This record gives sequence, structure tokens and C-alpha cells, in this order.
Amino acid sequence: MQSIDDKLLPLLDLLGNNPYLKSFVVVVLTLLLANLISWILLGLLQRLASLSQGQLDDVLVKALKSPVFYTVLMLGLTLSVNLMPVSEALQDILISVLQSIGILVWTRFVITLSRAVLDSLSNDQNRLHLVQTSTLPLFQNLAAIIILAVAIYLLFNAWEIDMSAWLASAGIVGIAVGFAAKDTLSNLFSGVFILADAPYKIGDYVVLDGGERGKITHIGIRSTRMLTRDDVELTIPNAIMGNSKVINESGGPHLKYRIRIPVGVAYGSDVDQVETVLKEIALAEPRICQFPEPRIRFRALGTSSLDFELLGWVSHPELRGQASHFLLKAIYKQFNEHDIEIPYTKQDIYIKEMPQRS
Repeated sequence: MQSIDDKLLPLLDLLGNNPYLKSFVVVVLTLLLANLISWILLGLLQRLASLSQGQLDDVLVKALKSPVFYTVLMLGLTLSVNLMPVSEALQDILISVLQSIGILVWTRFVITLSRAVLDSLSNDQNRLHLVQTSTLPLFQNLAAIIILAVAIYLLFNAWEIDMSAWLASAGIVGIAVGFAAKDTLSNLFSGVFILADAPYKIGDYVVLDGGERGKITHIGIRSTRMLTRDDVELTIPNAIMGNSKVINESGGPHLKYRIRIPVGVAYGSDVDQVETVLKEIALAEPRICQFPEPRIRFRALGTSSLDFELLGWVSHPELRGQASHFLLKAIYKQFNEHDIEIPYTKQDIYIKEMPQRS
């Protein structure tokens, strides 16, 4: 600022010795210069923004108008204050006021910038999975808090106020709040990590450690909701979900889910006939996918049966129960028609001798 004063003072001396006239001229020239720079710079930026298809640059160019205009104006007003015949204390107060207004103007711009960037990231999931529609308010509020904290620090510096005591107090309060809200913060961070890592999504069928199975209906910041096959909604804290083993039956390259039907037949049965009958049953069942093709496997020579297994795919995990029901029903009927015995536990009682009548 001192170098600018040295260059402008010879020109301002042409106006005479009236400091108020010099200050007024500086203010007028600064207003003209601020409008000229805003018109030229923002006009150029708007032309460049019109070449792109996104809306982010349009929002930024529109929000940049006030900070650019005020920055140029603040430099001129600061010079004007230095030219006025007032006390040094009053000059410091006026300059602090100008700096405070400038900090507020740029704070508003940075908040607008952060919201526009986060909104753009949430609409383009190919860039970052962490910022999604459900987590957008969290990140917007977090960014606003950080920006406001920096702005408050700069405001204190503009007025030459020592922040050491305030920072120490804020640290103590933060530690106390952290201990008091330990569980809430744990669920909050776990929710963010679940949304970022995406081990499951809304609509997936999952199985928890405790055996609960159902469809994910909501993934929030604090908890995850799951609708079981009994139409009972479970609400599980994200801290538990984040530290538990979760089987995602809808995960993988597609939604298809393979079911396994164990089948036992009596010793002496024709294994080729058993395999053929089971294959025909699987191909005739409409709930079983034709690709991948259903398979029949001879698994073991059991203690009382020949153990087979029918393997088939259903189009969605929720069809597992229905498909198993109709397959078992068809197996029982077809085995009866083809005289294939299904072994079951039997107890034979042998009477060694009849008791004699007394």
C-alpha cells in the first residue's frame, strides 16, 4: 500500500492541499476502476463459462462479482483513509472495519464455492463415492463450520485481538463434547465410512452376524434400516454395522443368487435316473434361471443315503424361499412317480421271545 501511495501522491498533489478533496477523488476513481475491472474480468469469465456444459463455473462467476468489486474498492478506500487528516487510532479503526467487511464478503464467496463444488460432486458419482445426496448436507455444514472458524480467526486478527485464550477454551469444550457424544460421533463417522466404502446399498439383501436377513431400506448418517422377510424393520447403529461381518447376497457381478437343495436317496437307487429327474425338475421350475444352467452334483456316500445336491440360480435373493419351496415339492412328487426312495429314520424292533403266561 505504501508503494501505491508514493506513486499516486504526485498526481494527487495537482488537486491542491485539501486532503478531503483528494480522498473524495480517490474514492470516485476507485469506484470507476472497480466497476471497470468487474465488467472486463467477469465478462471474460462468463464467455469462458458459456463454453462448458456444466453449471458449476456459471455459479462461481456469478458469485465472484462481489468479492472482486469489493477488493478493488477496499484498496481505494484504505488509501483514502490514509489521506484523511485524522488520528492514527481512528485510521486503524476504519481500516479494521474495511478489512472485516472484506473478510465477510470473501467468506460468503468461499461458502458458496464449497456448496457448489460439493453439489457437483454429489451429482457425479463417478468422481467420489463419499459425497452423495444423503451425505451432502453433512459435508456442506462441515465445510461451512470450517470456513466460518477461519473467518472468525481472521476477524480477530484484523482487530488485533489475541486468540490464544479463546482457542484454549474451545479445545477444552471440544474435548468435553467429544467424551459426552462418543457413541453419537462413532455412529456418525461409521455412517460416513459406510457410504464411502459402499459395502451395501439401498435395495440389497444382506445377512448379519446374528442371522438376520433382509433388504436395506435406508442408509443414514446415524443408523441403517433393514426390512426382514417378516416385514419387521430393524434399525442398526452404524457403529455396529461398521464393525460386523455383513454378507451381501445382492453383491457381486449381478443380482442372481444360487440356492442349494440337498437331496438324499436310498442305496440301490439308479444314480443316473436320480440325476436326470433332478435336472428336469430344475429346468421346469420358472423361478430357476436357465443361465447359468442348473447343476446336479453327487456329493457323498452317506451313512444311510446317497447324497445329491441340486444347484440353481434365482434372479433375486428374495426368491430363494419360494424357489426352494417349489423345488422340494416337485422333487417329492417326481420321486414318488419314479419309485425313487427317499430314506428316513426308521426303528426296527425285534422280539427275541414271547413272554410266557404264568
